[in-house]
Amino acid sequence: MSAVTVRYFAGAAQAAGLTAATIDANTVGELEDALADQIGSVVLGQCTLLVDGRPNPPRQTPLADGSVMDVLPPFAGG
Repeated sequence: MSAVTVRYFAGAAQAAGLTAATIDANTVGELEDALADQIGSVVLGQCTLLVDGRPNPPRQTPLADGSVMDVLPPFAGG
């Protein structure tokens, strides 16, 4: 298992009740499943996921120890 730092922003942070966590997972899919349990699949489905700066990598993408995932909900602005 790889220890992945997950950083939550805006509404995702509110849903998670925290701004960062460390989660053990081997693939992006495993990490997404853990996040869906934590913040809900509806919230997660609206977010852009950045893994080490790459947007929305495929679920089968392996994760390295020390990887970082940013969970970014849609932002509104004017």
